Amino acid sequence: MKRFFKEIFMNEPWNDDWSDEVQLSNYIRDIACCFNSICYGYFDKEELIGLAMGSKRHWWTGIEYFMEEFCIKTSMQGQGIGREFLQIIEKDLKTEGIVSIRLQTERQVPAYHFYPKVGFKEVKEQVSFVKKI
Repeated sequence: MKRFFKEIFMNEPWNDDWSDEVQLSNYIRDIACCFNSICYGYFDKEELIGLAMGSKRHWWTGIEYFMEEFCIKTSMQGQGIGREFLQIIEKDLKTEGIVSIRLQTERQVPAYHFYPKVGFKEVKEQVSFVKKI
């Protein structure tokens, strides 16, 4: 899974530096090993070509799935695989009683344009803040 993650996120358009293996292992463990974690793999035969990692959170509107990571192998993008993978995830989440999926992405990457095409709405009233310390 780490090799797959690095293949996607250490290249365009993300260019994240996941060269620290310990940091990457801890990041994946933070998401995949929490109490309410829900992770999905999408395979073509035995090859991992899609990954979704997140957790369910209880909110006043019902249980939501916070999708921390969603990715399709770069060479397989643009073929409808992401759309199909999300449909499978949504169907499964509905059986778990989950009412919505929340995620964050960056405006300058292709994913920003993908999510509205598959039914996601941008929440204009919310913003993300970060403070380096």
